[in-house]
Amino acid sequence: MTFAPGHLLAGLGTGLCGGLLSGLFGVGGGIVMVPLLGLVLHLDQHRAQGATLAAMLLPTGLPAVLQYRSRGIHTSLRLVGVLVLAFLFGIYGGSLVANRIPSEPLRWGYAAFLVLLAFKTFFRHEPAPVDRTLEPLDLSTGLWSAGVPIGLLAGVVSGLTGLGGAVVVIPLLASRFRMTQHEAQLTSLVMLLPPIGLPGVYVYAKAQGGLPWGVIAGVAVGFAVGALGGARVATRIQGVKLKQTYAVIVLLMALLVAFRGR
Repeated sequence: MTFAPGHLLAGLGTGLCGGLLSGLFGVGGGIVMVPLLGLVLHLDQHRAQGATLAAMLLPTGLPAVLQYRSRGIHTSLRLVGVLVLAFLFGIYGGSLVANRIPSEPLRWGYAAFLVLLAFKTFFRHEPAPVDRTLEPLDLSTGLWSAGVPIGLLAGVVSGLTGLGGAVVVIPLLASRFRMTQHEAQLTSLVMLLPPIGLPGVYVYAKAQGGLPWGVIAGVAVGFAVGALGGARVATRIQGVKLKQTYAVIVLLMALLVAFRGR
């Protein structure tokens, strides 16, 4: 596609929406950015997914991470390291598979995945609140045995869908390590700080003959601004309400993806 000033503005708006969701829910923002890039700029499913992954290469979630930390919410850098290492292998494989699937079936598969995610998130049982001053995060068992599969699965899902992998990471961390919703979201955001999507971006750019880099620049800037605002709101909302709101937004994005081609 040829670049126009309107594309930069569209990228800024899309990134702002994605950043708000990222700060609020700890996700990469692809859930809203992929459908909006398709709707506003008419990018096909492959280019929209590749552009979303590319926009996440910069540490655009840093303002949100700092906001979570300022509210006394913490995570484990050891666990993040294990998750990132496994993620790199998963996203490469997932991206290779995605670019061998025609755009229309990929779009419908993406929409179906979002519907499933919305219902599982809405009805997911929340663990009892944890007081970290009395019960520190326990990584004595499961750091590698659970961290590697979670990171690998997140990478495969990210490569296939263009999402940041948080849709897998957050619920699995909450259940396996008894993290609170806020702790799991912070862990997901910290994972996004290094350019973990680079293997996937390489595969998408090569398979699609390049990506719309002007749009991607706008998305990255908008995302950083939105993530800070979203994080400020998230740290003041109960985890259950965050989860339910997130599920509703995911379902709306699934409908947008499914019907945008009609």
